[in-house]
Amino acid sequence: MKIVGVTACTIGIAHTYLAQQKLQDAAEAAGDQIKIETQGTIGIENALTDEDIAGADVVILAVDIKIADEDRFKGKKVVRVSTDTAIKSPNKLIEKLHEIVSK
Repeated sequence: MKIVGVTACTIGIAHTYLAQQKLQDAAEAAGDQIKIETQGTIGIENALTDEDIAGADVVILAVDIKIADEDRFKGKKVVRVSTDTAIKSPNKLIEKLHEIVSK
């Protein structure tokens, strides 16, 4: 499965990057391809391209704030959770994404 997503927390530091790492680790352990864009205090890093989004089976938004350019995910299966959920339960979240994609 190909996953793309965005992480962003209210402060834009710790939780943004912790959520990114936890999601990447869980997805890779499940055999999935994943690319996560971060929107933190230093701006957008690891920006998703149009090709990344077009090729994705699902989009995960682990965000606590409004993010930039959310409309680019229109027409995709999108799952929105808090950064806290992504940090505390990344494996369950990846399992849930598999369920959503298989429907």
